[in-house]
Amino acid sequence: MKKPTHAPTRGAAKDRPARNRGADVIERIAAALERLAPSPPAAPDFSAAEAFVWHPERRHLAAVRRVNRVEMSLLKGIDRVRDLLVENTERFARGLPANNALLWGARGMGKSSLVKAAHAAVGAAHPAAGLKLVEIHREDIESLPELMGLLRGAMQRFIVFCDDLSFDAEDTSYKSLKTMLEGGIEGRPENVVFYATSNRRHLLAREMVENERSTAINPGEAVEEKVSLSDRFGLWLGFHRCSQDEYLAMVAAYVGRYDIPIAADELRREALEWATTRGARSGRVAWQYVQDLAGRLGVRTDVGGGKSEIRSEKSET
Repeated sequence: MKKPTHAPTRGAAKDRPARNRGADVIERIAAALERLAPSPPAAPDFSAAEAFVWHPERRHLAAVRRVNRVEMSLLKGIDRVRDLLVENTERFARGLPANNALLWGARGMGKSSLVKAAHAAVGAAHPAAGLKLVEIHREDIESLPELMGLLRGAMQRFIVFCDDLSFDAEDTSYKSLKTMLEGGIEGRPENVVFYATSNRRHLLAREMVENERSTAINPGEAVEEKVSLSDRFGLWLGFHRCSQDEYLAMVAAYVGRYDIPIAADELRREALEWATTRGARSGRVAWQYVQDLAGRLGVRTDVGGGKSEIRSEKSET
């Protein structure tokens, strides 16, 4: 005798569709979130260029097709600091211990030009190192740990470069830099060295330090915390205002490099007059005068080396 079959209860029949509907809703929500979530960035192609610019908002390294730099032979009046930075960079390229470097001092004396020239010279002398220059902008310093994570596993060696680095009151992003230079659990990657230029030896505005001294419970410790940032750089390279003879040597080097036709006495007179109107003598002032002179005489200075414009993926799009 067959046992009677029992139909499902009314409550169970209602529960099953409800559970299915709930699962469907969850699946649709998960699919929508996956569509909204940004896809992970592609691994950088470091073979695309010798230099890159870091864009933290997209976690993207934009390749620089043409680097804005000056030939090493055109950098006059900075022989000692030039030799120190090149030697440090060569050690780094060879896989030997090297220091982070802070290039500080007078404006327009070739701090950033020296970094880019050293990268080009050492990279050409040690091609096996795959030496790359990565520029990070001052306002993006807080993203340094993220950039370090991107570079840490690469086969190439990297000079991370920040031009005109300094910190003002209420700016706490310097803590990210301190951690990257020597602190933190991971520390600086073995294949990365950090070069920065600044007009300030201690990277901090004087009023910022004085404010810390006047408001802290222990003024000495507060100021030491701020000033210790520059101590994280093992190599300090000071740039000072050039003499008249050094300034004229800079002008003459540019004029000779681009074969600008002008008599020596006229060049000297014009160059000194130009510096007087600017109220300063520096490599930048020398280059500005030569640009003006070349323009008046119809000579191009953007062919075959010397100063050249920066072209990156961002500027091409």
